[in-house]
This record gives sequence, C-alpha cells and structure tokens, in this order.
Amino acid sequence: MSLPISIVLPGDKIPPDSLPKPQNKKKALTLGPGLRHIPPETIAASIAGALVTDNKKNAAWIEYNSGRYLPSTGDLIIATVHTSGGENFNCSITPNTPLAALPHLSFEGATRKTRPVLPPNSLVYTRILSASSAVAPELTCVDPSTGKSEGLGPLKGGMVFPISLGMARRLLAGRKGGVSVLEGLSEKMGFEVVVGRNGMLWVEAGSVKRTLAVGRAVQEVDEGGLGEKGQKKVVERVLKGI
Repeated sequence: MSLPISIVLPGDKIPPDSLPKPQNKKKALTLGPGLRHIPPETIAASIAGALVTDNKKNAAWIEYNSGRYLPSTGDLIIATVHTSGGENFNCSITPNTPLAALPHLSFEGATRKTRPVLPPNSLVYTRILSASSAVAPELTCVDPSTGKSEGLGPLKGGMVFPISLGMARRLLAGRKGGVSVLEGLSEKMGFEVVVGRNGMLWVEAGSVKRTLAVGRAVQEVDEGGLGEKGQKKVVERVLKGI
C-alpha cells in the first residue's frame, strides 16, 4: 500500500497516473469510499481528503476524517448485537445507521442446531457483505470464498474504545499508517486488538488495568495527532505505570 499521494476536493478528476499500478493487469480496479466512476473512463472524488492507492489489491480510495461512519461493502467492523429474531441477529454498527442483519448461519460451521447464542450487547467482529442506502446492511462472519471465519466472530472479554475513523484506517494500514504505539507496547506486554472501520477498537490485555492502558494510549495518540516521538513518550509512560 502506498501513502496518501495528493489531497483532492469533491469533483476533482483523478489523473490516470495517480491510480494504482497492479502487477496483475487483469485485476479490475476497485474504488473505495470517496471515489466514483463517471463513464466512460473518468474517476472523480466525491469527498475531500487524501487519495490512497493499493497496487496489490488494485484499489483506490479517499482517506478522510468524518464524524459519521458510512457502511461500505467489504469493511471489517465491530458490531454490537441488539436483538435476535427470526433468522438474524440485529446488530448496531453506529448510533446513526439502521440495524444491520447478521444471519444466524453466517458463522463458520453454524447450523440451525449449532448456531451461536449471542445475548444483547455481545460484540462481533464481522464483515459488511452488502451495503446500500435503500436497505439495511447485511453482515457475515465467514469468507464467502472459503466458508471459514478468517478471524471473524464473537469477541469475548476485553473492552471497546471509540476512535476516529481516520485512526481506524491508519491502524488497519499497519506500518504504512504511521501508528507505532501498539508495536511499542507489545515489546513489553501481551494483548490482542481488533480494529473496526466503524471507529471501534477492541482490546484484551489480560486485566482491566492493562486493557485500559492500551486502549487509552491509542486514544491519546488519536486525539493528540501524535507523531513518532509523541507515540514513543506515550509508550514509555504506559509501560512505567503497569
């Protein structure tokens, strides 16, 4: 994945040389949030932000900080079970979006007899299977091509911390996202994290104190817009306190 290469405004046309350059020429270009195709060959921005490309996936999208998450097909999110009825769990993605449907059988190995029991407020790491302004989003906890969970499913224990949508995308980008605080903390303490594109961070560090320390460290980096030096200071302070 490349870093953002230019700032665009709504209506800006994306030059062909700014689009990803895939190794597999047959792989179709995937447009993510903030970009739209205007036939026959024009790609234009629909929101303001930084253009980001991924050559491996032949994908492009706009990175932007927004206070409101808009469900997008393929996004990995952390959903909260609201109710269970009929064939689905009704899940909350954000307070501003309609409840999403997570079919009872959309879990690895699930049958009508072995489907998971998820009470209200259960957390689930899931993928958005379909999203449209006309209908409620549909979720899944399996990879459609393999039928395997690939790490998706109920999240047990731990705590959830709200983070900005920009921070969520940076964390999911790995080292390319410029967030080193988790890597620094992991050198001295063990923990698990799950990042949802809907601005949710799940942390399990074995104890309430450690879990809070990790989650709040990420929030501090997010809210303060801290760079490499600032993140190192956060890591040092947190490790001294545990």
